[in-house]
Amino acid sequence: MRILFTGGSGKAGRHAIEHLVECGHQVTNVDLVPAGIAGVPDLRVDLTDAGQVFNALSAYAHRDELEAGTGVPRYDAVVHFAAVPAILIRPDNETFRVNALSTYNVIDAAVKLGIAKVVFASSETTYGVCFADGEVRPEYIPVDEDHPTVPQDSYAMSKVVNEATARSFQARSGIDIYGLRINNVIEPHEYATKFPAFVADPALRRRNIFAYIDARDLGHMVDCCLRTDGLGYEVFNVSNDDTSVGIASAEVYDRFYAGVPKRGDLAEYGTFYANDKAKRLVGFAPQHSWRNTIDPTAAV
Repeated sequence: MRILFTGGSGKAGRHAIEHLVECGHQVTNVDLVPAGIAGVPDLRVDLTDAGQVFNALSAYAHRDELEAGTGVPRYDAVVHFAAVPAILIRPDNETFRVNALSTYNVIDAAVKLGIAKVVFASSETTYGVCFADGEVRPEYIPVDEDHPTVPQDSYAMSKVVNEATARSFQARSGIDIYGLRINNVIEPHEYATKFPAFVADPALRRRNIFAYIDARDLGHMVDCCLRTDGLGYEVFNVSNDDTSVGIASAEVYDRFYAGVPKRGDLAEYGTFYANDKAKRLVGFAPQHSWRNTIDPTAAV
């Protein structure tokens, strides 16, 4: 597939693009800074400018595309990961403006240009736990896609708005638009640098609902969505199968979630961030676990 990928210079986007290229897709990275990935063109675009977005989606990606003499080829899909990635980076209103407006512009242009598939990054933060003022516990566990999304912060608010935007564009156009509620993205080298602390103090992972997603498995999830047609509008939790702490899930529950209703059983180290829907509908099959990289009993 010929894919325009926004935000490919970021932590999550870089790994996703590399996986998509390995799968045989032709990818153009759209970002404010280049990613420098071999074989992947970099196009610098301000996604809050609708004209720039529309032009980027209807332009040549690299010089080889000039050779056919048949005009500009159409993109088969758009993957939209670009965003102000968290709170406390820009003023709250600017975080909301950039994230909401850029998502509107990207999906609007894709629909008007007849691109049949959009995959966009939503977030674990939509559930209102990650960036809450004080401790907010889920209404039930494991947290699935039916859990209420009532956050307190500007970043998560923008993601909830983006989901509503996507649903509305899908209703108008009938194309496939899939949102990924991505959990905390972990790069392979971060297992050694971060996880010993998580083993020593599981409370460090409370705001992430004790979950994580390996960046390589996130790339796999994007490819699964690109290869799955006909679902209309859907949102998916994206996480690995296990928790990000060393203690068993039963102990996590007793220490942090006592009294929170349970909906289903948990495996010994099973995630509290349900990924069953992604497995069922698009064939998501995460392969990487931090437990295969470092000693789960190791602590700093």
